[in-house]
Amino acid sequence: MSWTGLLVSVRNADEATEALAGGSAIVDVKEPLAGPLGAAAPATVAAIARRVGSAVPWTLAGGELLDCGADAGAGGARLLRFIDDVLAALDSLPAPAAVKIGLSAGVDTPWCETLGRVAPALPRRIGLVAVAYADWQGCRAPEPERVFSAAAGAGCRGLLVDTFDKSGPGLFRLVDRATIRRWVAHARAVGLPLGLAGKLSLDDVALAASLGADVVGVRSVACRAGGLGRGEGDRLGIVERNRVRRAVERFQAAPRG
Repeated sequence: MSWTGLLVSVRNADEATEALAGGSAIVDVKEPLAGPLGAAAPATVAAIARRVGSAVPWTLAGGELLDCGADAGAGGARLLRFIDDVLAALDSLPAPAAVKIGLSAGVDTPWCETLGRVAPALPRRIGLVAVAYADWQGCRAPEPERVFSAAAGAGCRGLLVDTFDKSGPGLFRLVDRATIRRWVAHARAVGLPLGLAGKLSLDDVALAASLGADVVGVRSVACRAGGLGRGEGDRLGIVERNRVRRAVERFQAAPRG
């Protein structure tokens, strides 16, 4: 699984075209109306995969492990059914490099054991990326460093720290640089690449890269007003290549931590 560079989340094939034209290293498929890791409809996923082809790796938001309620096992089964439906829609198109799964509401549930069952149950070519939340207390998720250790033991192939509450502060308003450096060091210690995301500005993109993130994920900073968006930098806007290009340039120009 290629898990490095600027990741741009898109919601349709036209946005995928803009992300590719702007130089995105990874195209991520999600539906922002459905939550921080909202899963797109399989037909939408297939249309985006057709547009991306083999130009760059693409990834897939799979929702929350606890989407089905308090039963983590049911959430794991839901994720596997979703992947089956996506693969059926893809037919002979390239499969996603990875699927991302969030762990909100995971406190006091067997989320760790479920990760250990889901990761090896995915098709071999699809990696599982465990998503920890910087605002973990508010969404009752496990704290990030617990997720890192559990993900490594479960066979996940990557880690992402994001924000759950998209109406709240961004990543760098929630945590300081020392915490990010600690997360980067922990991810390296367990042998997994780490992505950082969560309402990042252009300056935040450069900062995340300089602190050692392998992947920096964006949507809002890549969007212009339009569609359901309320203004520039709105995650419900429309991805635009020039905005993607500026974010790519900031990522590439940052001194690597």
